[in-house]
Amino acid sequence: MSLAAALSRALGTEVAAGSERSVGGGSINSCARFESALGSLFVKHGDASSLTMFQAEADGLAELAKARAVRVPDVLTVGEQDGIAFLVLEWIDLRGAASSSEKRLGELLAAQHRVTREKFGWHRDNTIGSTPQSNQDAADWVEFLREQRLRPQLKLARSNGAGADLIDCGERLCERLGRFFVDYRPAPSLLHGDLWGGNWGSDPTGQPVLFDPAVYFGDREADLAMTRLFGGFGASFYSAYRSAWPLDAGAATRVTLYNLYHVLNHFNLFGGGYLRQALGMTQRLLAELA
Repeated sequence: MSLAAALSRALGTEVAAGSERSVGGGSINSCARFESALGSLFVKHGDASSLTMFQAEADGLAELAKARAVRVPDVLTVGEQDGIAFLVLEWIDLRGAASSSEKRLGELLAAQHRVTREKFGWHRDNTIGSTPQSNQDAADWVEFLREQRLRPQLKLARSNGAGADLIDCGERLCERLGRFFVDYRPAPSLLHGDLWGGNWGSDPTGQPVLFDPAVYFGDREADLAMTRLFGGFGASFYSAYRSAWPLDAGAATRVTLYNLYHVLNHFNLFGGGYLRQALGMTQRLLAELA
């Protein structure tokens, strides 16, 4: 069965086979635009093993939509037929971000972060890129960060050839993690979870749009830290966020800590210079505690 035929069956409407156009959508899955009786569609697709990842992404988009804060694409269907897994979203014509869009994103992200729950984690595990991401409930943020974020990435890094210098420094950091939170007790906020500059845009009206989430409930500083890792967010974004919800005075001291998780993950996914970067970050964090 062709992908268009599988989509037609899942959606209950005709999807034109000849309309498929490959589009960018990251390095993990294939993405395409299709035309249908429902309008244009954005489709992520892969083999059957991708289904769980797509289901978790669909659940994440639904969770963000419930917050009624930043716009996210509507999920039209997710499923698998004849070995083809797919996630179908509404097509949004994304534009380059203007300063007004960045300002609005800062305001709306603060509103999203005010959605909280009792514990850190989420109702299901998901992925960060293609790496499994555990989201088991935890009452203590430091424990969650250590056991469900940093240590799993360090374990993967060891299996991917990282040397003892990174692993030993990483373990020492995990043992001392609580020292970054002596006077700070974060609330479990609704996070996008993978908030780099490539995972947001603005719609034709200038409203910001978030996509490709790795949702969980955690410290809101973790989302904001990642916005600084690869760029893509201007001064108006940060100013608007802080005006809507000021940050803890010690927030800047935890930016490298939160971004270490993502740099370790990039090493585990892509290798290369991320290993050296992760080691440097870990050493700087330990030096701050000396």
